Amino acid sequence: MTLSSSAWTAVIPLRAGSKGLPSKNIRPLAGKPLYRHALDQALAAGAARVVITTDMPEVLGAPLPDAVVLVRRPADLAGDGVPMAPVLQHALQSAGVRGTVVLLQATSPLRLPSDIQSALAVFGRGGFELVMSVTEADRGVLKWGRLQGERFLPLSEPAHCFANRQSLPPVVRPNGAIYVMDADGFVARGSFVSEHIGVLQMPAERSQDIDSQEDFERCEAALMASTQKETLS
Repeated sequence: MTLSSSAWTAVIPLRAGSKGLPSKNIRPLAGKPLYRHALDQALAAGAARVVITTDMPEVLGAPLPDAVVLVRRPADLAGDGVPMAPVLQHALQSAGVRGTVVLLQATSPLRLPSDIQSALAVFGRGGFELVMSVTEADRGVLKWGRLQGERFLPLSEPAHCFANRQSLPPVVRPNGAIYVMDADGFVARGSFVSEHIGVLQMPAERSQDIDSQEDFERCEAALMASTQKETLS
């Protein structure tokens, strides 16, 4: 497939092993397998191609849209302790991905196609090597610190440790839903780490991540409620 300079590729990583919720990536969620939510969101957002990197036979043998490219993930990249960076690097190189790439975790099913498009817009304005989705977090973490023997080392400015919580600046945390980058740049760095990271802030209700049965049920209830609302409107 030949892609235009404005086209972008989505990458969806799916691993068979899951201790928190076995087989969660293929488990039916609101009428379809969990991973299909990420796939459908990518296509709805305008992805020219979707690369799925997986070791799951159920996915490798599934009927999928023509835009999907399957990358069989080797066993040494499918373990519990394997970080995402080498998995993504392998997928990009195996599928020959160039240009803008969007990493979408299947475990974030409440993100919207418009969230993906907004993150792409931030990246497209330039100045960032990586754009990631974030959500507001408890600003009280600015009071925290690390231990060095008996010494307290503030995580932020020392004055934050003694400030009223309400006076602390806002804090955000990565929610794991969306990461946008240039494929060649990422492969060259081999890491997500950068001093030039932009953000797309997403609301807490769309930033939920599935790691347990409770998470799964909460996300399914949210999706069902959203579907019902659309049907009634």
